[in-house]
Amino acid sequence: MEQISVFCAGTTAACGFARKYLSGLGVNCVPEPGADVRYLLLDVPSFRSDSCMRRGGRIEPLLEALPGDVTVCGGNLSHPALDSRPLLDFLKDEQYLCRNARITAECALDVAMPLMGRMFYRCPVLIIGWGRIGKCLAQLLRGLGAPVTLGVRDSRQAEILKVLGYDALLIPEIPGEIDRFRLIFNTVPAPVLTADALSCCREDCVKIELASRDGLAGEDIVIARGLPGIHMPESSGRLIAETFLRLIPGGTL
Repeated sequence: MEQISVFCAGTTAACGFARKYLSGLGVNCVPEPGADVRYLLLDVPSFRSDSCMRRGGRIEPLLEALPGDVTVCGGNLSHPALDSRPLLDFLKDEQYLCRNARITAECALDVAMPLMGRMFYRCPVLIIGWGRIGKCLAQLLRGLGAPVTLGVRDSRQAEILKVLGYDALLIPEIPGEIDRFRLIFNTVPAPVLTADALSCCREDCVKIELASRDGLAGEDIVIARGLPGIHMPESSGRLIAETFLRLIPGGTL
């Protein structure tokens, strides 16, 4: 691979591991922005809701210290300062999203187990949503011997899930069945269950919100977002680094 210079501007633990992994493969990760930098690697996701970088501060001064054609790499890069810049948005890359979903699913189990104080074996679990994270969670939990039910919106999807050996409920049916679950994960980024519906849960039910926007309402919801970077920063950082190498011209992965 052609020698390239990367400035890793992210400050999360995951970005630190990404820098270490890239350096180990011979990528020139420079300590300061400069005229020879070809790629700017930000945290994933890269910006907060106030348009500041995730590490804090505005991105404009950083861009001024870099060449005009520097490629900005990160996640959710819809920022006015980047309109004329070449971008590599990892959160638009399907392979990254699928592999990140697997990490997220494993992290979700790490979050759930100490809250339950019991094994997943024979633990009745409801997973709302059959997207990337829902699929990974269902596979992992079934492998651990948990009876898994999927909550979905589409009756055709429900029939497919039953053929695959899962129980399935349409989302409007969930309130009538909710008292049989010991653990509930939501992966749908839209309102799906009200506080009234969740009030019918068994007293020891653990309810975990994984979606980017609240789908579960109530006061006893465990909010668990951004899990890969928090619980598995090494795995998250390696994924960032491998995605970077796969997407850049002349990369090796």
